[in-house]
Amino acid sequence: MTRRLLAPSALALCLCVLGFAAGCDEKLSDVAGPTPGLDPTFSSIQENIFESSDSSGRAACIQCHTRQGGRNPPLGLSLDHDVAYQSLVGVPSVGKPGAVRVIPSDAENSYMVHKLEGRSDIVGQRMPRTAGPFLTEGQIRIIRRWIDQGAQNN
Repeated sequence: MTRRLLAPSALALCLCVLGFAAGCDEKLSDVAGPTPGLDPTFSSIQENIFESSDSSGRAACIQCHTRQGGRNPPLGLSLDHDVAYQSLVGVPSVGKPGAVRVIPSDAENSYMVHKLEGRSDIVGQRMPRTAGPFLTEGQIRIIRRWIDQGAQNN
């Protein structure tokens, strides 16, 4: 039986393609924009998006979505640290019947993503609603990744 080995040039091409494929996943810090510490974990999203403004001037989500000071958050969505996860994951939308705020492993159908992206199917306005800028595409991509990885409370 004759064994056929790859020519050195073919072997080099294969290794190059494999190296390129391994490096295709972007660095999160490269897409996080004004929130360079943002990771696809709930605790990072809570800290860097819900509770903090960023260098672009975007306001923290809890400026509106809070119970602090006796406030009643819009549509009952409190993003305060102690209840944010329970207010989002697997919870039906109050504003749009049939929609679910966050569907673990399904960012595409999670209503929170629709609201952040400003899709045509949303009820009301794109979030965040304040006069400041919206989340960047990279910030939303990281939130989508957290959801697609199961929306764990991590």
